[in-house]
Amino acid sequence: MNSNTAEKLPNIDFEAIKDKQQATWASGDYAAIGTTIQLVGELLCESADLSAGSRVLDVAAGNGNASLAAARRFCQVTSTDYVPELLIRGKQRAAVEGLSINFKVADVEKLPYANGEFDAVISTFGVMFAPDQFSAAQEMARVCKPNGTIATANWTEEGFIGQVFKIIGRHITPPAGVLPPSRWGDETALREMFGSSARITDIVPREYVFRYCSIDHYLDFFRSYYGPIHKAFIALGDESDGLEQDLRNLLEAFNTATDGTVRIPSAYVDVIMKAS
Repeated sequence: MNSNTAEKLPNIDFEAIKDKQQATWASGDYAAIGTTIQLVGELLCESADLSAGSRVLDVAAGNGNASLAAARRFCQVTSTDYVPELLIRGKQRAAVEGLSINFKVADVEKLPYANGEFDAVISTFGVMFAPDQFSAAQEMARVCKPNGTIATANWTEEGFIGQVFKIIGRHITPPAGVLPPSRWGDETALREMFGSSARITDIVPREYVFRYCSIDHYLDFFRSYYGPIHKAFIALGDESDGLEQDLRNLLEAFNTATDGTVRIPSAYVDVIMKAS
């Protein structure tokens, strides 16, 4: 992918795709999932080495994991997402902790901020789902000051969640021309997306360990609350048995617990970049 991406794929209606994505992420209750992976936001802020007082923009922030982590480090945080319902949950969490965060509905592909307005731009498992990857990457770099930090936590293709999305893609055909979100976990793809607008300074391999009471518990929880899985089961209706079995098989293959519970390490990376 390069600066000519939009010209190469002129028939992709990214706005229509985003409308569907908004409905997907607003379905279920992603905040129930998000709060279980708070650790990822904390680790990303450490990887980014954020300084107190820094102007930090969290894009595709969901219910605010990285926003909260940055605010706990006394940064000046703006938390954005294109799903208003998720920002409401983030605002509630910030209020409980007494954290000062500015919440704003915004699309990462068209950020309403000036060039170089922020010292750091961050995202945990969020920007990677933007359908126009090139525009999202360029916007993150644009609003980050020269030599400022861009830090993202991204699932990898080979990891558990990367495999979950492959399974969903086999049962629900993804929009034509939209590239897989797991590209954000690949160094070569990242260099293509950002081009000369930012340079990679570090890629930190990590694992997040999902812990659930049982495989049935995991399936029920994600089917109820995780938008992409929730919507996939709704779309398939009576034909969802195959999806459930594929997910069950994947869970069994990745599960490292020996006591009947679920313990699934899922590979991801913290990517640290400097804006040009």
